Amino acid sequence: MEAYEYLLKHSQEWSEKYPGKYIAVVRDKVVAASRSALVAFKEAKTKFPRGDIAIFYMPTDEETVTLL
Repeated sequence: MEAYEYLLKHSQEWSEKYPGKYIAVVRDKVVAASRSALVAFKEAKTKFPRGDIAIFYMPTDEETVTLL
């Protein structure tokens, strides 16, 4: 499963677990989370040096815009 598809499938869960953080996803797993995208990327790269790493930001409730 592509990282983007995995994000769509788990975005609600991740937004509750990692609000205000950048998450690093390799294949179908969150491998790092940080308030800094660079820190999350470096941590993921250390764990998976040859893996394709996708970085996503999980907004806080205040940052999320609700459309009515």
